[in-house]
Amino acid sequence: MPPALIEIGLPVALIFIMAGVGLSLKLEDFQRVYLQPKSFFIGAFCQLLLLPVLAIAVIALIGLTGELAIGLFILALCPGGTTSNLYSYLAKGDVGLSVSLTAVVGFITPFTLPFLAAWAIGYYGKNDTLIEFPILKAWLQLIVVGVVPVLIGMAIHAKWPEFAKKASPYISWFSVAVLLLVIVSICFKLGNKLINYLVMASPAVIALNLLSMVAGLLVAHFLLHNATQTRTITLEVGLQNGTLALLVTTGLLNSEVMSIAPSIYGLFMFISAGLYTAWAIKKA
Repeated sequence: MPPALIEIGLPVALIFIMAGVGLSLKLEDFQRVYLQPKSFFIGAFCQLLLLPVLAIAVIALIGLTGELAIGLFILALCPGGTTSNLYSYLAKGDVGLSVSLTAVVGFITPFTLPFLAAWAIGYYGKNDTLIEFPILKAWLQLIVVGVVPVLIGMAIHAKWPEFAKKASPYISWFSVAVLLLVIVSICFKLGNKLINYLVMASPAVIALNLLSMVAGLLVAHFLLHNATQTRTITLEVGLQNGTLALLVTTGLLNSEVMSIAPSIYGLFMFISAGLYTAWAIKKA
């Protein structure tokens, strides 16, 4: 994989993606935590706690090991991105709740991901493969690419709201293009080993994606009794920021094998989210 794509391309792409989140944010969006705390905290619970627990269960049940297991778990630690906001809009969900969850969970992730990823490496890592996770470097990089751009995007939205509205869709497409480029590069780098890794990781990735969406749907349905918010939470749990996961697995850990699960997930989530959105629109 070209070093420039990882060292420069991925961080720049993430900065644009998170700035795109900020472009859609207003200070009023954070008031949802106080005005509608139940829906927000249920969504945050599903993303921050339920999703990693499901990842651990899927890894155990399917028997995923080593770097493949670590990559899948790191993916489960990532927040949603601008894609989840877009699908929430298309599915006639609660877009305000979606944006609030993306923003707040995105602010929390830099403080949780480094420590939980380090635990996963220690737990799932093979004894003959020494992998060290740079916790401080990861924290600093996640702050730089995940928090600061959101604040800048919010400042731009406050100053030039029309520009922010027009720029947001382009940033979403840009993020998808970079994600695809990185995935293609990983495939070329793995070469003949690619098929074996795909066969090993695909069942776990697909199971995690589908189980997380079903779990989010059921939890939100039974606790909120609100169809609009249920759609949003289902999509927030089912659409993770694959580009952020790839930044960790390739940029910080320099492992193409760990990147397999986020790469498959990054492609499959568009299929599952698209099918769910079509179903939700028809039902609505």
